[in-house]
Amino acid sequence: MGLAPPARIIVGLGNPGERYARTRHNAGFMVLDALARASGMIRWVQECRSLTGICEIAGQRVLLAKPLTFMNLSGQAVSALLEKHGLRLESLVVILDDLNLPFGRVRVRERGSPGGHHGLESIIRALGSAEFVRVRIGIAEESLPEDKADFVLSAFPGEQEAALKETIQKARDAVTAILSDGVSSAMSLFNAGTQ
Repeated sequence: MGLAPPARIIVGLGNPGERYARTRHNAGFMVLDALARASGMIRWVQECRSLTGICEIAGQRVLLAKPLTFMNLSGQAVSALLEKHGLRLESLVVILDDLNLPFGRVRVRERGSPGGHHGLESIIRALGSAEFVRVRIGIAEESLPEDKADFVLSAFPGEQEAALKETIQKARDAVTAILSDGVSSAMSLFNAGTQ
């Protein structure tokens, strides 16, 4: 008898390769790595143009996935993973960086527009729906440069390292809360003005 299929899929958005590993746009990958460590997951495998691993979070069997398609094509990988594992849209949680949210903030959303995020746009286009949960990680600073692409593809500065670790932990906790207590409860907990 084989193992039960995963009940949920948690997708962290980012760009593959060492060059992008510590960039703002890879905040989703960073949270996925934290979830993998916390759950004791020890092995990533490659499937459907993604790195994936199965673990247990909040008593649920979960598929963690990092698309290797580069950000703007993330929808191709997510769509293929949902199909391969027989998962429905309701099982999907996407973790991503958010240029419209101040650095250090974490926000849980049940649905919504992509807000200018090309990875999220790609997923919505590939799935034909925006009706899935997302955990948004704030990366904005008080004054943003004109070239937003350069900003999101640059590394977090050293002075933000401690706050970044806290933010990743907060986003990890938000995913756990979604799985254990539901989206509404997680939204109440993490979307409050004081985090």
